[in-house]
Amino acid sequence: MSLDIKRPSINKTKKKTGFIVKMQLNNNNNRSGHNKRNLFFVFFRNYYRWVIWLFLSLYFFTSYFAGDQSSPSTTTTTSLLSNHLTSSSLPSRALIESSAILKPGGLFSGMKIYVYDLPARFNVDWVTASDRCASHLFAAEVAIHRALLSDSSVRTLDPEEADFFFVPVYVSCNFSTANGFPSLSHARSLISSAVDFLSDSYPFWNRTRGSDHVFVASHDFGACFHAMTFGVNYKHPCQEAEHVVIPPYIPPESVRRAIDRAPANGRRDIWAFFRGKMEVNPKNISGRFYSKGVRTAILKKYGGRRRFHLNRHRFAGYRSEIVRSLFCLCPLGWAPWSPRLVESAVLGCVPVVIADGIKLPFSETVRWSEISLTVAEKDVKNLRKILERVAATNLSVIQRNLREPAFKRALLYNVPMMEGDATWHILEALRRKLDRSFRRSSVLSQ
Repeated sequence: MSLDIKRPSINKTKKKTGFIVKMQLNNNNNRSGHNKRNLFFVFFRNYYRWVIWLFLSLYFFTSYFAGDQSSPSTTTTTSLLSNHLTSSSLPSRALIESSAILKPGGLFSGMKIYVYDLPARFNVDWVTASDRCASHLFAAEVAIHRALLSDSSVRTLDPEEADFFFVPVYVSCNFSTANGFPSLSHARSLISSAVDFLSDSYPFWNRTRGSDHVFVASHDFGACFHAMTFGVNYKHPCQEAEHVVIPPYIPPESVRRAIDRAPANGRRDIWAFFRGKMEVNPKNISGRFYSKGVRTAILKKYGGRRRFHLNRHRFAGYRSEIVRSLFCLCPLGWAPWSPRLVESAVLGCVPVVIADGIKLPFSETVRWSEISLTVAEKDVKNLRKILERVAATNLSVIQRNLREPAFKRALLYNVPMMEGDATWHILEALRRKLDRSFRRSSVLSQ
């Protein structure tokens, strides 16, 4: 997931540009704005491929949200490990909670952000309609908005002194409805309506065509609503806008509860863990295309193995299994990203990333190579041997790195914002893009 500084594609005659804070696995290449005509060109050029993905996407939405999220089921299978593999201590609550709230004065090179006070139909009404809007995996858009509202060191009430303009539109609230069938049709029109409102009510969008405006795209579809979250290291048309990759939303209180309820001795008696959607039949449409067959391959080869705790059934208390696990498998789904990556890392389980080309959030400051494992999709057949090799060599070093407080804070959102947390890193990324500030460029030109 990512915070994208990006030009959203809107159905408008005026050219609209802006930043998008996007919870996506995104390209290393910064995105440049692309207009409706370009999108249609890509669409027609790849007509048949899009038709196929349309049907796959419909299946994804009906199956993923219904089958891959946690829900009651108490079926568990554990494998006891030898003492030298289970002695890793649990992450402390102190490592999750930041020690210092940001203080005013000189932060982020004096950067100022103006938060638009949009009509409730763009944000508050969505939260009122569904409590899940502020707590599900796409809730970064809500958390970032609330964090900015509560911070006086960066937020300004005077738009004339703002470097960036934050546009709080909650497009992801209805993406994972309670019945498992998400609504997609509202998102583009909601953003377009917000841009219309800004263009008519304020001068700031029009003077820069939105190039200093920040949106959050915290869903699977990014800038052009294509199923891909976080970022990827290869070229993709939905990642051509300038952006910042951000983590998915994991409620900090859920992490603390999992730690509090963990075994007192801190031992990890599950060697390799995965709970989520896995197709039994690789020949059906989902088994063939979903996760590019990786999850099916894992289930077929390691299902029932003593050291692998694999479960296709939902379970609301799955985080209690993560804190007991040594390795947590994080294979791709329809998109490369997975909230398991963040949940595993902050709960002290070594994330095993199986998603070719994935780009992880805050890679400039979070040393992912030191706190996780990366396994190529083609090497899943050798997964057990790879994990055994790590367990016998540098596992203790990875576990020690996982216990670093700064790393854990960087992956969680807090309200109010805390030094070093996810929102803090987003602002630091924006600070590095202050050359887009209209106010500063105007001062320099005088």
